[in-house]
Amino acid sequence: MDIQPASNVLKGRVALVTASARGIGRACALALAQAGADIILGLREKSSGLELAEQIRGMGRQALPVQMDVSRMDEIQSAVAEGHAYFKHIDILVNNAGIGAANPAEKVSERDFDETLAVNLKGTFFTCQAVGKIMIAQRDGRIINIGSQAGSVALPTESVYCMTKAAISHLTKCLALEWAPYRVNVNAVAPTFIETPGTKKWLDDPAFRQSVIERIPLGHIGDPADVAGPVVFLASPGAALITGATLMIDGGWTLA
Repeated sequence: MDIQPASNVLKGRVALVTASARGIGRACALALAQAGADIILGLREKSSGLELAEQIRGMGRQALPVQMDVSRMDEIQSAVAEGHAYFKHIDILVNNAGIGAANPAEKVSERDFDETLAVNLKGTFFTCQAVGKIMIAQRDGRIINIGSQAGSVALPTESVYCMTKAAISHLTKCLALEWAPYRVNVNAVAPTFIETPGTKKWLDDPAFRQSVIERIPLGHIGDPADVAGPVVFLASPGAALITGATLMIDGGWTLA
């Protein structure tokens, strides 16, 4: 599916997208560029985003790949500083980085727990903090955190992941309230299962795939573009009065 956002609705804006090499992050970077934004590509391995950067430049936008493993404080700080020095402003942040290997709660090790929180919570918080300082000084900005339906419903073998995604929704509210006086909007989106490289090993199992489809009232699994479109909206002038919200992108899964 192709995203067709309003042309140039984000012209002149600069967006930082974390974990932008593939899947939802890549789709968000491309959709934001199609809408007119220049893009800072936050990448766990900087070399993984070179082809994407060229694709964005082919649209007539600027693209800056930066080394950014969000589990490392030094890389968060250096990536944000590099992007800000290059563009002189950062107007949009999409916190997409996240991990969550399936594991029964009774088998989760301390290392598993710490690694998941380091990316999903610590990384999200301190990336918000680093970019938030810039947005506060600008008195303008949009932050969109990528949560999950797993923050609203329990999923077997995903206790740590679900916990972090629930926390993302509440963190979004807290930052939205604190930073509203500076005209910084903070929102989240919460997708269901999306066709990405990260979900492939599960969705390639016909039985698992069918069980997911049966839980989604709209009857189909999502595409990364189904997430990127709402992200562009939340970054756009059309969402100027929306803050602290978590938008479910779940085909109705959490309605029951």
